[in-house]
Amino acid sequence: MYGSYTGRSRTRGRAAGLRTTGTAAALGAALLLAGCSGDGEGGGKRSAPTVEQQPKDKDPYWVNPEGNAARQVAAYSEDGDEKNAELIRKIARQPVGEWIGPDTPEAEVKGVTEAAAAVDRDALLVLYNIPHRDCGQFSKGGASDGNAYRAWLDSVAKGIGDRSATVILEPDALLHLVDGCTPQEFHEERYDLLKGAIQRLKQQPATKVYLDAGNAGWQSPDALFQPLQRAGIAEADGFSLNVSNFQTTAVSTEFGKKLSEKIGNKPFVIDTSRNGNGPYKGGDPAESWCNPPGRALGEAPTTQTGDERVDAYLWIKRPGESDGDCKGGPKAGAWWPEYALGLAGATK
Repeated sequence: MYGSYTGRSRTRGRAAGLRTTGTAAALGAALLLAGCSGDGEGGGKRSAPTVEQQPKDKDPYWVNPEGNAARQVAAYSEDGDEKNAELIRKIARQPVGEWIGPDTPEAEVKGVTEAAAAVDRDALLVLYNIPHRDCGQFSKGGASDGNAYRAWLDSVAKGIGDRSATVILEPDALLHLVDGCTPQEFHEERYDLLKGAIQRLKQQPATKVYLDAGNAGWQSPDALFQPLQRAGIAEADGFSLNVSNFQTTAVSTEFGKKLSEKIGNKPFVIDTSRNGNGPYKGGDPAESWCNPPGRALGEAPTTQTGDERVDAYLWIKRPGESDGDCKGGPKAGAWWPEYALGLAGATK
């Protein structure tokens, strides 16, 4: 069982969350920028708030004005609940990862990247469709086989075209090889798929690729550097850390630098979306990753990290989306307003 593995990266919240991104959201975002309205949380028509982009020199990534948080702000505002609307604005005004779904990747990615390019920003994409994903747990699924994955990946790359994009490649996929969660029979194929994905994506002229490398609470640099090399890290722009996890930025930076030294001083990005209070220490340690209470938003997304080895702080996991049906949460990836309010309220 997944819960028997402690310290996991826990990129949970994918499958349902994937359906909230894509062409419809991206095109809706473009319409909202022109002053149109979108559907709110309550199912009726609500006017979505205007969400401004962050200053490009500080944070070049696109803010989706029709994301879950922006819609929640609109719903609270329409109901006259300005206190909660203001709290959720802490999330809505920041760029978050767009998780690309399995069905229409080219159109979906094209919609997101075009919406980003329309306001002179970069798209932040997360690819999470590797076969045998998540070891059959909350976010199980992925492409049916290697050929299906390659075809899906090729469609993603075509959707990006020559527009600017940063790709976080397959959270947990490498780590599940290292910790034994993924059966041995799938290892060789997965290494080949990850390496091929990097090569294919890097054919796009304005695409950066960061291969996921877990978090500071899960495995060690000594256990990771050879698998990263085998998966093609040399051809990637760097690696990602702390996706959907809660390790502090300081701890993640220290861990990342140790790992970087072993793989040619590659730079890395850190998911700071929910690490403001660090990891959860209560309850069952095997489930510390799943909707832990008392957590807070971390550093706002930025490329100005003050560290030449850290390319960016990013919100890869979308704050406010559930990790899974634990601790009272809805299914993985579902928007959970109460949890979002908790994150925002605990943030200084």
